[in-house]
Amino acid sequence: MAGKIDWSSLWRKEDWWAVWLGFFLLGLTASRIVSWLPPIERWSADLGAAITIGHLPYFALLALGLLALTGLAIAFMKREDLRTYWAGFLLIFFLAFIGMLLANQETIHYLGLEYVLWALVLGLLISNTVGVPDWLRPAVRAELYIKIGLVLLGAEILFQTILKAGAFGVAQALIVVCTVWLFCYFLALKMGIDRSMASVMASGVSICGVSASIAAGGAIKAKPKEVSYVVSLVLLIAIPMLIGEPFIAKAVGMPEAVAGAWIGGTIDTTPAVVAAGALYSERAMTVAAIVKMAQNTLIGVAAFILAVYWVLKVERKPGERPSPLEIWYRMPKFVVGFILASLIFSFVLTPALGEATVRAALKVSKGLRKWFFALAFVCIGLDTKFKELVKVGGGKPLLVFVIAQLFNIVLTLAVAYALFGGIFFPPPV
Repeated sequence: MAGKIDWSSLWRKEDWWAVWLGFFLLGLTASRIVSWLPPIERWSADLGAAITIGHLPYFALLALGLLALTGLAIAFMKREDLRTYWAGFLLIFFLAFIGMLLANQETIHYLGLEYVLWALVLGLLISNTVGVPDWLRPAVRAELYIKIGLVLLGAEILFQTILKAGAFGVAQALIVVCTVWLFCYFLALKMGIDRSMASVMASGVSICGVSASIAAGGAIKAKPKEVSYVVSLVLLIAIPMLIGEPFIAKAVGMPEAVAGAWIGGTIDTTPAVVAAGALYSERAMTVAAIVKMAQNTLIGVAAFILAVYWVLKVERKPGERPSPLEIWYRMPKFVVGFILASLIFSFVLTPALGEATVRAALKVSKGLRKWFFALAFVCIGLDTKFKELVKVGGGKPLLVFVIAQLFNIVLTLAVAYALFGGIFFPPPV
C-alpha cells in the first residue's frame, strides 16, 4: 500500500465524501448561494409558534437536498441500494427535526438540553423498544453524517476567535487536555481495556467529547461500536454536569471567570457549554465559550498525533519502516478537511470578504452542521442498546469514563482558579 496510490479512494471512501460534500456546502454558503435556512423558533406552550406554516415547504426542500447529496455519496461508494436508502433517510430527518423542535422549547433550552441529546434519545427509544426495521438500516449512517458536520465545524474555528482566548484560555486547554488524556488512557489500560477503546475514551473525556471521539476513532481505525459507545456516554454524562456545575458554582460563590473556565473545560459540547455558562452569568458564558473554542482547536492535533503513533508504534511490525504515505493513509481525511476549512476561512476568506460577511456565511453553515449532527445522533441512538452499554467490557469502560470525568472536573477547577481566579496572576478582563 505504501508504494501505490489508490486514486479510487477519492470517490469510494466515506472520509473523502465527507470532505467533498462539506466543502461543497461551505462553498454554497460563502458565495451566498445559500444564505438562509428555515428556522425553528423558541416556543413555550404553543407548539405552533415554533414553525411558520409557510416554512414547511422549505424544510421539505432541505430534507430532499440533504438526501440528494448524501445519496450521491452512497451511490459512488456502492454501500447501499438507493431504493432503500431514501425512505430511511427521510424518517431519520423527521426524527432529527423532532429533536430540534424539542430542544427549542423555552424551558428545555434554558436548561441546556440540546438537540443532539434529543436526537440520541429518540433513536434510543426506537432501538430499545420496537427495534430498528431492516428497511431503515441502510440510512443509519452516523459516521458519514457526523464527518460532514465536522468539516463544516472546522470553518467555525477562526484563528481570530482563538486569539480572544488569550494565553490563559490556551494554557488551560493544553494543561487539562494533556493531563486528562494521559490519566484516562493509562487508567483504561490498567483496567484491561484495549488501546483502541482507551484512545477514543481519552480523547472524548479530555478534548471536546463527541467530535474528538469521532476524530480519534478515525485516526486509529477504531471499531464503530467503540466510537458509538463513547459518544453515548459523553452525552448521557453531560446532562447532570450542565445542570449541576452552574448550581455548584453559585452555591460556593465562584468568581464568574473561574466558573466560566470550569464549565468550558469540562462540559463536552459547545452548545451545552454556552447554556450552562448562561445559567450562571453572561460573563461566565463568554469565558466558557472561549475556553471551549480553544479546546476544539486541538481536535486535529490529537488526530494527527494518534495517526502517527499508531503507525510508528502500535501497528509497526519488527524491522518495518513505515513510510510517510502510510501515515497519510491513516490520517482521517475528514480531519484534514476540518483543518483546511479552518485555515481557509481564517486566512483567505476573512481577509478577502471581511469578518462580517464570513460570519454571516458561517451562521448558515452552522445551521447545516447542526442538521448533520442531529442526523448522526439519531443514527447513534438507533444503533445503541442500553443493555449493551452496561455489558461492554463488563462495565469497565463505563467505570473508567466516570472516574476520568471526575478527575477532569477536579483538575479543571483547580487550573481555572489558578489562571482565572487572580491567585497567581491578575484575572483576565
